[in-house]
Amino acid sequence: PGRCAHFVLRKRRFCRMIPAPGRRFCGEHGHEEDQNDRKRIPCPLDPKHTVYEDQLQKHLKKCNSREKPKPVYFVQDINAGLKDVAEVPEKQVPLSSLSVEELQNLIIKLKKASNGLELHLKEQILSHQALQEALNDPKNGESAFKHLKQQASILGNMEKLHLLGPGRCFVEFGAGRGKLSHWVDIALENVESVQFLLVERATTRFKVDGKHKRRDSIFERLQVDIQHLCLNKVPILEKKKLPVVGIGKHLCGAATDLALRCLVESYTACCDGQDEEPAPKRCRAAQTEVAPHKSAGNESTTEDHKPVAGIVIALCCHHKCDWTHYVGREFFQSVGLGPVEFHYFQRMSSWATCGMRETTGKVSTSEDSEDQTNDTEEHERMLSRTETASDTLQGVLSAEERKEIGCLCKRLIDHGRVEYLQQQGYKAALQYYTEPAVSLENVLLTAVPNPSLIPETAI
Repeated sequence: PGRCAHFVLRKRRFCRMIPAPGRRFCGEHGHEEDQNDRKRIPCPLDPKHTVYEDQLQKHLKKCNSREKPKPVYFVQDINAGLKDVAEVPEKQVPLSSLSVEELQNLIIKLKKASNGLELHLKEQILSHQALQEALNDPKNGESAFKHLKQQASILGNMEKLHLLGPGRCFVEFGAGRGKLSHWVDIALENVESVQFLLVERATTRFKVDGKHKRRDSIFERLQVDIQHLCLNKVPILEKKKLPVVGIGKHLCGAATDLALRCLVESYTACCDGQDEEPAPKRCRAAQTEVAPHKSAGNESTTEDHKPVAGIVIALCCHHKCDWTHYVGREFFQSVGLGPVEFHYFQRMSSWATCGMRETTGKVSTSEDSEDQTNDTEEHERMLSRTETASDTLQGVLSAEERKEIGCLCKRLIDHGRVEYLQQQGYKAALQYYTEPAVSLENVLLTAVPNPSLIPETAI
């Protein structure tokens, strides 16, 4: 009673939609009740629903599946990276299909390329007073406590780099509910002229943007893929020209590379006076030519003129990296590696968080956390695939060896990002920012402008 009278054969139940008063059928199945011969057809924008044929043109103007107008800051593929897809092999053989000899050759290449790199990262587990009350709150469960510890350490590292200051715009990439920006706002309670841009391509429920109490802090969401985000066209940045601090907690795979290119190529080059859409190589040249003038003189007087004041990103999900977007391609090629090796190394990187487990189980935080992040679910999905693939490695690699190789793949991919940032005139570093018991993805990438590097790059 009160529901649509149409019986759905495929689901073996009646339609659950509520019809209009006085009607037996909902709008989708109303033609069954109509006495005339009006015909319903699938919507050309989304065939999952139908529409009266004589009302098609009217429906197309208001259909929720119609293409929405693009925001002013949307520039197609501005941060995509590699334009020539011919450089990427069309079909890659799955890791599980490799012979023992092919796998051993890959491991030899991996160890050779990693020789001489800093593989033992410094442990820099910090905290921040802004989260002390929440950390001591017994109402928070174990999962929420783990997220709070990570956020506290990220803020502690930002404070150590002097990035928590006035007159800045904090851009949180892959913002989700916006928890990281929320805590940065709490930490800057008495600081003026602070703005937050929360970049997230998906719609998000239970956002915390509205919880900030200070009236002079501005929160704005940008629903756009990082690949197409042109920061210098965001109205609030275009108007106020504040230095940007890029932040992110567990920014999965290729999203990290897109965010780095968004900050240090497309945004920086445009702030340096290039009006036309920047291409990656042209941007690098422009950055090295202009940067010395920006960084010369007293640091305090030039602070406001630096387009990007710093970058602090907790890395995650290297198995989701993509050669076309990866910023460290030049580094890989310099050590004799290419897209084929990159493909296998990114798959093998999952061994660091999944490959050491002999049975499937939870890897990171629990699913019932209110702060549940996409990377946790992805780790769990990867776990089953990794274990299936690792069946072929029985007797070749132990679980501990797979874990070590996975970590080596992660560090090699991350080192390419560090070298990329150094070439752009930044002082970049990797460090452990939390314990593995809190999160297996516990590496933080930080970068701040390094004036001492810029003149050498310019020369």
